[in-house]
Amino acid sequence: MENGSSVTELTLSGLNEILDYRVTLFCLTSLFYCVIIIINITLIVTIIMYKNLHEPMYIFICNLCLNGLFGTAGFYPKFLVDLLSHHHGISYIGCIFQGFIMYSFVCIDISLLAVMAYDRYVAICRPLKYHSIMTRQRVAQLVSFSWLFPLGLLSTYMIFTFQLKLCGSHIEKLYCAGWLILQLSCAATIANVTIMFYVILGIFIVCSYLQLIQSCLKSLDSRGKFMRTCVPHLLALGNITIAVLFDVMHMRFGSISFPQSLKNFMSIDMVIVPPLFNPLIYGLTLTQIRNRVLYPFRKRK
Repeated sequence: MENGSSVTELTLSGLNEILDYRVTLFCLTSLFYCVIIIINITLIVTIIMYKNLHEPMYIFICNLCLNGLFGTAGFYPKFLVDLLSHHHGISYIGCIFQGFIMYSFVCIDISLLAVMAYDRYVAICRPLKYHSIMTRQRVAQLVSFSWLFPLGLLSTYMIFTFQLKLCGSHIEKLYCAGWLILQLSCAATIANVTIMFYVILGIFIVCSYLQLIQSCLKSLDSRGKFMRTCVPHLLALGNITIAVLFDVMHMRFGSISFPQSLKNFMSIDMVIVPPLFNPLIYGLTLTQIRNRVLYPFRKRK
C-alpha cells in the first residue's frame, strides 16, 4: 500500500509557547508519568496475585489499568523527547500510529466502562442469576470485545487516513490525532468515524444506569451495592466523558485564539486525568482492593 500523501513529516507547534520552561516541565512530566505507571501496575499486580479478586468487576478494572498504560505510552515518551528537543516534528506514519493509539485508548476505555455498567446491572438487578450470566467465558468475551472491536474499527479508519493526500503539514497540538490529519487532507472527508461508536455505547450506559437507579429505589440492599461499586464507576465514567468533551472542544474551537496553554490542556486531558484517577478511585473506594494494596504495610507494623 502506498502513501497517498507527498507529505512525509508533520510539525507539532503546541510546545512553542512553553519552551522557556522545558526543563521544569520535563521533570514534572517524568514524575507524573512514573506515578501513573506505578499506581496502574500496583492495581494490576494486586488483582492478578489474589484469587479472591478474580471476579468480573476486578478483571474489568485490571483491563482499565492496562489500557491506561497503553494510552499513556502513546503520548508521554514522545512528549518528553519533544520537551528536550528543538525540533518538534513527527513522521507522517508516526503521526498516524500515535493517533491510532490515542483514539484506541479512548474507545477501549469507553468500551470497558460500558461492559462494567452491564456487569453492575446484572449484579444489582439480577443478583440470583449473576454467576450463571457472568461466567468466565462471558467475561472473556466481553473483555475481548472491549479491546478487539475498537482496535479493528480504528485500524480500518487509520488505513483510510493513510491513503489521504495532505495539503498541509502544520498541527497546532502536542500530539497527532486522526481528525487533525483529516483536516489537513486535500479532499472533504468524514470528520470522525468514532462518533457513532461513542453515541451507541453512551446510550447503552445511560440505559443500564436508569435500570440500576430504578432497582435501587426498591431495595436497601441494592442501594448499598450501588453506593459501594457503582459510584467509583460513575466517577471513572465522568473522567473519560470530560476528557472526550475537551477533545471535541479542541476539535471545534482549536482554531480560535484561545491561550495556547488552554488549548494544550484541552488536548491532553485524556492522558492526564483517566490514567491517574481511575486506579486511585478504584484503589481507594473498593475495600477489597484497598485492603490488599495496604496489606504488606499493615503486616510490617
